[in-house]
Amino acid sequence: MIRTMAVTHQGEVLTGLLLQEIQMADYAWIWVDFATPTTEETSLLDSYFHFHPLAIEDCMHVLQRPKLDYYENAQFFVLHALNERTLEAEEIDLFLSKSFLVSYHHQEKTEMNEAWEQVKQEIHSRKGWSGGPMAAAYTVMDKLVDKYFPSLYSIEDELADLESMGSKESVEELMSQVFDVRGRLLKLRRTIVPMRDLMYRILNSQHVQSNGEERIYFGDIYDHLLKLTDMIEVDREMTADLRDSYISLNSNRMNSIMKTLTVITTIFMPLTLIAGIYGMNFKIMPELEWNFGYFAVLLLMVVLTVGMIAWFKRSGWFK
Repeated sequence: MIRTMAVTHQGEVLTGLLLQEIQMADYAWIWVDFATPTTEETSLLDSYFHFHPLAIEDCMHVLQRPKLDYYENAQFFVLHALNERTLEAEEIDLFLSKSFLVSYHHQEKTEMNEAWEQVKQEIHSRKGWSGGPMAAAYTVMDKLVDKYFPSLYSIEDELADLESMGSKESVEELMSQVFDVRGRLLKLRRTIVPMRDLMYRILNSQHVQSNGEERIYFGDIYDHLLKLTDMIEVDREMTADLRDSYISLNSNRMNSIMKTLTVITTIFMPLTLIAGIYGMNFKIMPELEWNFGYFAVLLLMVVLTVGMIAWFKRSGWFK
């Protein structure tokens, strides 16, 4: 699907025009959005706009790393949107010049629809709006970055819950949840960090055609990305601390179990020795002829058990 937005020299916005009918010179600038385009529609990138073949190839072969390339008739941006369900990156490509903005994406994205409506409302509310294609590109980037926050906030809430339920679930379940959170944080990091690097390059590039005010807005996006990366690093450190705590807790529980089993085994060792000795089938065993031999052995076992327990307690084994 292709949708068009053409802004006249008088500051009025026209939508729904056929791309083949648009003459660039008749308008101040245009925005053409390729959403889930067909092969025939994609061919217009070459036949109508005459973009560089390498840029068109990058549009066709997803998923490229976020980047900025400079061509003769346009600047080419590769951006990453975030799939809120899978946390996987989805590519959005922008071609930017003084007279047009062309966006290209294989998935239908709410961020693009929101940016489209916002730009249209800005033009309607302020006749002669001079933002142009650069401001529209900023709006797209801003919407993409804003969609990163809800997923990260959701993970932070989950981490807070994991901290509070540490004693209510088994260590195996908690460890599984911690590693799941770390995996999702890694997915977010793979999307956000390259976007941060791209925004830094945009801010420090002499080729990007933007004035001082526009750079302030791009700087705001960069600040958001810095905040997101800091949040990710803090959350990763928190998951590492939780993982270490759970491992230590599990180790302490195991040590406690082993201590208990060791005490029990140690107590029964002399008792087993006595029972083994008197269980031997020798004819000549003086104690076997003694009338009180059975009770004496039982008493010896009780004394040994009580004495060993008292000694273990005094030695601090039960602490």
